[in-house]
Amino acid sequence: MQSRGDYSNGFHELEPVEEKRVPGFSSFGRAKRRSSRGGAPDPRDGLANGVRVSDQLGEQKPLETQKSPPPPCTDFDVAYFHSYAHVGIHEEMIKDRARTETYKEAIMQHQSLIQGKVVVDVGCGTGILSIFCAQAGAKRVYAVDASDIAVQAKEVVKANGLSDKVIVLHGRVEDVEIDEEVDVIISEWMGYMLLYESMLGSVITARDRWLKPGGLILPSHATLYMAPVSHPERYSHSIDFWRNVYGIDMSAMMQLAKQCAFEEPSVESISGENVLTWPEVVKHIDCQRVKIQELDSVTARYKFKSMMRAPMHGFGFWFDVEFSEPASSPAKTTSATSVASGSSSMSPSREGNHKKRSNPSDALVLSTSPEAPPTHWQQTIVYFYDPIDVEQDQVIEGSVTLSQSKENRRFMNIHLEYSSAGRSFVKESVMR
Repeated sequence: MQSRGDYSNGFHELEPVEEKRVPGFSSFGRAKRRSSRGGAPDPRDGLANGVRVSDQLGEQKPLETQKSPPPPCTDFDVAYFHSYAHVGIHEEMIKDRARTETYKEAIMQHQSLIQGKVVVDVGCGTGILSIFCAQAGAKRVYAVDASDIAVQAKEVVKANGLSDKVIVLHGRVEDVEIDEEVDVIISEWMGYMLLYESMLGSVITARDRWLKPGGLILPSHATLYMAPVSHPERYSHSIDFWRNVYGIDMSAMMQLAKQCAFEEPSVESISGENVLTWPEVVKHIDCQRVKIQELDSVTARYKFKSMMRAPMHGFGFWFDVEFSEPASSPAKTTSATSVASGSSSMSPSREGNHKKRSNPSDALVLSTSPEAPPTHWQQTIVYFYDPIDVEQDQVIEGSVTLSQSKENRRFMNIHLEYSSAGRSFVKESVMR
């Protein structure tokens, strides 16, 4: 997190805040934290670059062409996609066993829907999920990635003797052409706070362009949660340290330290002990039905009741994704379901958005909850500049809005409003 704005754009009481502008695009996502795929690649020998692949498939009935042109590939997109050419990002994701093994298990659980079928892997990276699908018996897999990592993906596919099944397409999903409908879409599209990076839009585009009615999308559902958190160790380490530095009073540094430490959201790991209440659902996504326009801005109201007396240092965010068949109809307000490793997500206990599911479909779930096995996504914390003391059973209510930055849709603006004990606050920050 290199870029910093001014201190006035943070957490404050009853003070109007203007939208924060994003100054640059030098690094993105999992390249800095975690980036995404797509872009405007240079042509590479042996790769299908934004062209039809019917010559490789024999006679196929062409699909109807798009009614509207694809969105332009901006400089921000090019930089974003370029960041995924770095091997370190893919190493981090593949070594995340909870992530990779859950995807592999999901593919094997749905083998009957994959065997002999046509699959699109959106943002294939090194091609590992495409290969899993081929090993599960897929007739053909289109591995789409706009990053130059597609060059290596083609070599990986070749080394595993799967070039006849896995076709690497080097380009954006919005630009490449596939002259047949597909039965399955698989993608590891989730960013920090679920929606950071805006890669879900590419999955929706692939769905609308190629997926057969009733086709399978993995993962099928996603749910973003939030809850108040207390993290005195983090605050002490970053802020209280300045009170006494080798016997010197450096408290004059504290305001700057707060700005530098807490202006932007922090991706880090917390435990269930840091969470003050049951979580609330911010957004539930059905990948079969969600529209791209829904992702431009997401707003949710919340009302928490603290389960303990403690300093509240901010709000934590995490997500679950579920791998279920199209025929299943899980509740739209997903909360806790079983995690692949046997652990479970933190689950609300009240009715409405807080109704605990019995998970009758036994759907496989990958969770990034504080109580689930750790993942590279960790949790995302939006810290206050100063903690707020809350009492047991104290009500904490307000709203949160997550919106795509107007300058760079890969970045996410976060607008938090909070009130408790007669005081109201606003916190605005940008996840970049």
